[in-house]
Amino acid sequence: MFAVFSATILGMLLQVTDTGAVVLLGLLASILTGAMTVTAVLGGFANPSVWLIVSAFLFSHAVSATGLGRRVAFLFIRAFGHRTLALGYALAASELVIAPAVPANTARAGGILFPIITSISRACGSFPEKSPRRLGAFLMLNQFHITIILSAMFLTSMAANPLIVDLAAKTAGIRISWAAWAAAALFPGLLSLISVPWVLYRVYPPEMVESPEASAEARRRLTELGPMKRAEIALAVIVGCCLLLWVTTGVHRLDATTVALLGVAAMLLAGVITWKEVLQASGAWDALLWFGGLIAMAGWLSELGMTAWFARTVAAHVHRHWPWTLLSLALVYFYSHYAFASMTAHVTAMYAPFLAVAVAAGAPALLAALVLAFFSNLNASITHYSTGPAPIFFGAGYVSQPMWWKLGFLVSLVNLAIWAGAALPYWKLIGIW
Repeated sequence: MFAVFSATILGMLLQVTDTGAVVLLGLLASILTGAMTVTAVLGGFANPSVWLIVSAFLFSHAVSATGLGRRVAFLFIRAFGHRTLALGYALAASELVIAPAVPANTARAGGILFPIITSISRACGSFPEKSPRRLGAFLMLNQFHITIILSAMFLTSMAANPLIVDLAAKTAGIRISWAAWAAAALFPGLLSLISVPWVLYRVYPPEMVESPEASAEARRRLTELGPMKRAEIALAVIVGCCLLLWVTTGVHRLDATTVALLGVAAMLLAGVITWKEVLQASGAWDALLWFGGLIAMAGWLSELGMTAWFARTVAAHVHRHWPWTLLSLALVYFYSHYAFASMTAHVTAMYAPFLAVAVAAGAPALLAALVLAFFSNLNASITHYSTGPAPIFFGAGYVSQPMWWKLGFLVSLVNLAIWAGAALPYWKLIGIW
């Protein structure tokens, strides 16, 4: 089982073919070698986390198809985009609004925000081949790092986050709800959203301080969009209700997956999306295959005792003072992402064993689970190939590779100071440890 699982992860790392195809081959190998039964393989597709992410992908499709995401972004830019730094914060705020309902950060950043940033940069006379530092370089860097921070802030804002929740439950018996994740990420997330744009603005300042053209471009694009359509209004109400239900799970006892499926049903009944669109949402069904498959394999490894054995073996050789052990593991976990081109592959390969070692060394299980969960997202800040949005923003040509890496490392230090330092008293206050 370990051999098949390792080969599957290697195939994902080397990107020999699409992720779904690699996982399918891994599942077939598991069955043919006798490592797993067909029942065990198919059991992964019945996992609630799998259907949470499928539902969230359908929300993502609706946000993009109805134009609601673009409208939200342009509204913020029109209101706050008169100065360049304020424009960076306005774009961050617009993504913050849609992030909980759009788990595919590539779709969120690349499909909604990137075209907007490109048009604003060009409207302000900033082109990759001419005057990249005028405005475009700052906006591209800023939005990429904002996307990474927001991916860490919500259970439904990055595709692999539900996988993390499932691995935490199987590895350490920790149940992380949507509300618990959001509450733990609230303070450090907002602090990062405030700090990172300011740091980038100071160390890599745009030549253009005032940006009136951005507000003008937003007004023009809003005029083109016209008044809010019925589908947009219905979607806004549905997303708002789902967020409310996710936050108040402790009151009504509906789990996150049930709420998400209710949202999908409401979108179908309201005509926001059609059943044909659901069937054509390839991203959702692709996620179902690779996500369900990985959960099945990772869960079976844990069932066979592999994770527990690894934890016992490594824990016997690590420092028994858990704060230092957790910090060391977290830093290795964070910067090992230089070797990964996928957040999902990193989570699948390293999250469970690192969590098991931290818990075996005496670290509070919920604290260790959340720290590694947040770092599973924040570590994507360091390279131009770290996650889907990275090659999109880097590929625009506004920032050189050496500068991208330098600023990525700087941002990683800022995020580490916040999420591994300033957040600790807050987490102590709300009972995380």
